[in-house]
Amino acid sequence: QVQLVESGGGLVQAGGSLRLSCAASGSIFSFLAMGWYRQHPGKQRELAAIINSGGSANYGDSVKGRFTISRDNAKNTLYLEMSSLKPEDTAVYYCAATRLTNGLGNMGTAWGQGTQVIVSS
Repeated sequence: QVQLVESGGGLVQAGGSLRLSCAASGSIFSFLAMGWYRQHPGKQRELAAIINSGGSANYGDSVKGRFTISRDNAKNTLYLEMSSLKPEDTAVYYCAATRLTNGLGNMGTAWGQGTQVIVSS
């Protein structure tokens, strides 16, 4: 099972930017889908952004136009560029990846441990 380690979280003012990274312990070339989920306090985890092996990306409505997901297969790393951050973006952000066709987030998905993002107003 691949290990995923997130980094780049922290405290930022509203309107600011952060870049999250997710380093994999092995090759990410074979992952059909990778993505970033986030979990607000007391809420369920929600998908923020997803990217497939071909590089096509989709975003949750709340982050569309502000966040950009990308993957660097050579560096075995997934990224999330976040800009125009809002206090409601405050959450724990989790990296996820799957080699299976049953979809990201379902059985067989590998998860990172999460990184906290706090956006102050």
